[in-house]
Amino acid sequence: MFGKKKQKPQIDQEQLELIQNAQRRVKQKKRLYIHFVIFIIGALFLVLANTVLGIGEGFKIFELDWFVVAIFAWLFFFLYHVLNVFVLNKFMGKDWEKIQLDKLVEKQKTRIEKIKTELKKEAPLIAESQVYNEELVQKKSSNLTMIVAAGENNEIGKDNDLIWHLRDDLKRFKALTSGHHIIMGRKTFESFPKPLPNRTHIVISRQKDYQVPEGVIVVNSLEAAIEKAKNDSQPFIIGGGEIYKQAMPLANKIELTRVHSTFDADTFFPEVDKSIWKETANTFHTKDENHEYEFSFLTFERK
Repeated sequence: MFGKKKQKPQIDQEQLELIQNAQRRVKQKKRLYIHFVIFIIGALFLVLANTVLGIGEGFKIFELDWFVVAIFAWLFFFLYHVLNVFVLNKFMGKDWEKIQLDKLVEKQKTRIEKIKTELKKEAPLIAESQVYNEELVQKKSSNLTMIVAAGENNEIGKDNDLIWHLRDDLKRFKALTSGHHIIMGRKTFESFPKPLPNRTHIVISRQKDYQVPEGVIVVNSLEAAIEKAKNDSQPFIIGGGEIYKQAMPLANKIELTRVHSTFDADTFFPEVDKSIWKETANTFHTKDENHEYEFSFLTFERK
């Protein structure tokens, strides 16, 4: 009847694969047959070229006439073709490739599951570490202050010594830090003739069995130093350069004496990022008989 579409026969996917494989095998065998015919004709031609036409007459390879060697070489490739069609194709065809691929996929799945298992074991430790670090920044460093005197290019010292002597700066340092914990690196501590009075010294050193006077605390990291000073209302970081750098993300205040000159130095204070730090105080001092350079007392607080 008009309007009815003719139904197309549906071929099962498995049957389709069998048909396609059969067609592929027919093509392979057809190419092999053509190869065999060409080989026979070619071999006859090589024999006639030498014996009748005299091409290469007298030329030998390994004591054999050249056309014999040529025919054996060609025969080798023909036999390889036969082997590939009737043997290798059976054992190393598409089915073999699929089996090998499935094996590799299974190995990858096993490795992925192993990695997942290891990650599950480590996840609680990672989470605990992250929580600890967040608490360290939010709680323990809430009152941490860095105090420093630095030149215009952030110079703070050379050969483990101060570059200048500013009496009012030393007085301010004493007034701010007295009664508090002061955290420093080993070299900064060794620059003092003796521990400063009325302050608890915490020295960061990687040296084992580092000897210090009684009352001085030795730790091996900035985090451990902050832990030791956790009961202090305002512990201070006093140097040197590497300790300042480590403390910059943790502190919430900087007491900076900016010396208005440039100096030859080998130790520097990190740059104060104005997008993170807000200047809350600025007091300028001119130079006089007790102060060789102009300087300013600056206070920065984290925004």
